[in-house]
Amino acid sequence: MKPSTKHRAFFLIPPEVQLLDIAGPAHLFYEAKEYGASLETHFLSMESHLEQFSSAGLSLGNLELFSDHTLGPDDLLFIPGLESHLFYNAGITEKYVDFFGWLKNQYTNHAKICSVCTGAYLVALAGLLDGKECTTHWKYLEDFKTRFPKAHLLSDRLITHDGNLYSSAGVSSGIDLALYLLEELFGAVFASKIAKEVVIYLRRTENDPQLSVFLQYRNHIDTRIHQVQDLLAQNLEQKNNIEDLAEAVHMSPRNLTRLFKKTTGITIGEYLDRLRVERAIQLLTSGSKVSAVATACGLQSSNQLRSLLKKHTTSLPSDWKA
Repeated sequence: MKPSTKHRAFFLIPPEVQLLDIAGPAHLFYEAKEYGASLETHFLSMESHLEQFSSAGLSLGNLELFSDHTLGPDDLLFIPGLESHLFYNAGITEKYVDFFGWLKNQYTNHAKICSVCTGAYLVALAGLLDGKECTTHWKYLEDFKTRFPKAHLLSDRLITHDGNLYSSAGVSSGIDLALYLLEELFGAVFASKIAKEVVIYLRRTENDPQLSVFLQYRNHIDTRIHQVQDLLAQNLEQKNNIEDLAEAVHMSPRNLTRLFKKTTGITIGEYLDRLRVERAIQLLTSGSKVSAVATACGLQSSNQLRSLLKKHTTSLPSDWKA
């Protein structure tokens, strides 16, 4: 874990909150505290009364007034989704004018503002998403574009990060966002331990690489490049050459090399290295021997694995052992 800095995680509980939006991230930060992270957690009401009912009817009490807190650069604020009739209501900004003013101030104070699902509407209503990248639940993309045309809405992203603004797509992606933030705050080794504790394997499918690589380099819609990425991820233990990959997607090696870099922002070789790092970390944290991990990642020796991890994570295989 990175050197200790005191962080505070605030979780807004709006009326008719979507339970999984808030429960997933809150539980991961609870586990992080149990693992020794220097964290405080607070649950805030955006209204004067300190009890709210979720969209499923569950009562959530013992909340704190949002106005009692001032956040700073070491703090996070999670803003979960809520029932659509609330953010469709034309009077919402007037009703919660004090809250939206407070939210703007916390953004100015450089707190990390993290929306989950339709929580992005509250951030947008505060005017914070103008010119900023963001995402929300797929069902509301068209409406969001219409209502907030100045926002740079990304329809093909699970998570976005623009300055101190973070957003995630529908419901369970709040858990992905929480892991992303834990890695950012406390390092990849620590985040992997939290994921393991709550039985979350950082993979989109059985054969996909872990979450961080998927997010950074799979956020595009080119099916040929996705196919090449799948082939690499599913055959890490084998020697992959550009000719075979190009043939699989009916392209020339030269065109594939060019398109891959243009689409993902990195070369095929760089992407392969990152896949190997992610796969190695997963296997090491599950207890596999270093030599076996090297073989599974298509490396010729344990020394190659050590060099790869040191280059990309400044860590050694022993740092990742369970």
